[in-house]
Amino acid sequence: MPRLNLKVIAHIMGLLLLCNGGFMISAILVSWYYSDGVTMEISAASLITAFVGVLLMYFTRDRQKEINKREGYIVVTFGWIFMALSGTLPYVVSGAIPSFTNAFFETMSGYTTTGASILNDIESIPKGILFWRSLTHWIGGMGIIVLAVAILPLLGIGGMQLFTAESPGPSADKLKPRITDTAKRLWLIYVGFTFAEALLLWVAGMGGFDAVNHAMSTMATGGFSTKNASAAYWNDNPLIQYIIIIFMFLAGVNFVLSYFGFKGRIQRVLRDDEFKWYAGFIAFFTILTASVIYFQANLGISSIDHPQVLGQAESAFRHALFQVLTIVTTTGFVTADYTMWTPFLTILFFGMFFLGGSAGSTAGGMKVMRHTIMIKNGIMEFKRTLHPHAVLPVRFNGKEVRYEIVFNILGFFILYLLSFIIGAVVLAFMGLDFTTAIGGAATSLGNIGPAFGDLGPVNNFEALPAPAKWWCTFLMLIGRLELFTVLILLTPFFWRNR
Repeated sequence: MPRLNLKVIAHIMGLLLLCNGGFMISAILVSWYYSDGVTMEISAASLITAFVGVLLMYFTRDRQKEINKREGYIVVTFGWIFMALSGTLPYVVSGAIPSFTNAFFETMSGYTTTGASILNDIESIPKGILFWRSLTHWIGGMGIIVLAVAILPLLGIGGMQLFTAESPGPSADKLKPRITDTAKRLWLIYVGFTFAEALLLWVAGMGGFDAVNHAMSTMATGGFSTKNASAAYWNDNPLIQYIIIIFMFLAGVNFVLSYFGFKGRIQRVLRDDEFKWYAGFIAFFTILTASVIYFQANLGISSIDHPQVLGQAESAFRHALFQVLTIVTTTGFVTADYTMWTPFLTILFFGMFFLGGSAGSTAGGMKVMRHTIMIKNGIMEFKRTLHPHAVLPVRFNGKEVRYEIVFNILGFFILYLLSFIIGAVVLAFMGLDFTTAIGGAATSLGNIGPAFGDLGPVNNFEALPAPAKWWCTFLMLIGRLELFTVLILLTPFFWRNR
């Protein structure tokens, strides 16, 4: 095995830091426009980040331009860590989040699109900082490395290894033969959806600043809001919540299918196995949840909405659909405290924590594709038991799924469950009660946001002890990067030179 090319790794780290410093300029402009008093502080954070990036790129300018798969895993993992470390600067320098532990937690939660927060009074935070907070979602949503893939060829570095390591899901579909063309088209769709949602939210009555921030959070399936009450702030405006619902659904769909939809290949979308299962899961859980809400009068869902506008049936349906989508797509917005509904719905929602959106979307979690193949393989095992000599392959979208992919998915499920169990045990060891520990581990690993117990929708992560916050950031990272990308770095054979 060849030695690691440390110079090319450091060069890419410098490029990412330079990009991050450039992204901060937009937060500077927002801060200046609203005169929120932190323009100079964000400017200093931007300059520091960009300067360190330029230095790294300068001292590694004589690097070899080839990058192998092993270096790709290192670039992806440490790229997210470097981005998160530099992303803390606007919080720390401005004093919005003076504690580095809290700032790093908030930043990692942003880039991994988890949406878990330590802020108690979001509405008191300067607008430039709130914009940066939402922007970390938007950057991380489609993947920092996918963005880098579109830029790296300009430096003469191929990006296939990076895209393979970072892209969500069991496989990376390519829209065009060149990986850079794929990245550019994915980003174009991503930007277009974000712009469209922001415009619709603004027309529906949401303020311009709130509309842009919520559009970035929705398309990233992140969940950071500019309001303390999250999406519940607009419970008297159902149109706003329905717009968010539509774009949460789109954000949880494979972006390759969105591309086919824009090309007019609607049948290709509707025939896709994962899309059918994704839509089916959402429809089933929404009907089930809405029925419980509607027939349990003591839940009082309709009472939190505008009585002259809404009926109980519509209110029950909207809150059910919103909460199911926000959990399945791992977005994390809330319109109500779902932990106070019924024990049945609490267990149901906890189960949905392990579902996730589609592969190739910005959603976190296990992904519907993995569940679909697992279910099909489980059914096929019954048939193989009855017909041991028959060749009965698992099929997905009409094509045979190779056994190595099935084994990879089986391994992922085992590793995911082990990570959840270990994550919960560690949090319990740090003093969290049972409900809070399993909720915190599940929501961090699945990049969901709100959980259960002391980490429910009306609470946040601020009260956690510092070690628990660091542990949750680790779970966020491995969950966002699909476990293998990060955990393979912890194996001794990864670092052997031969």
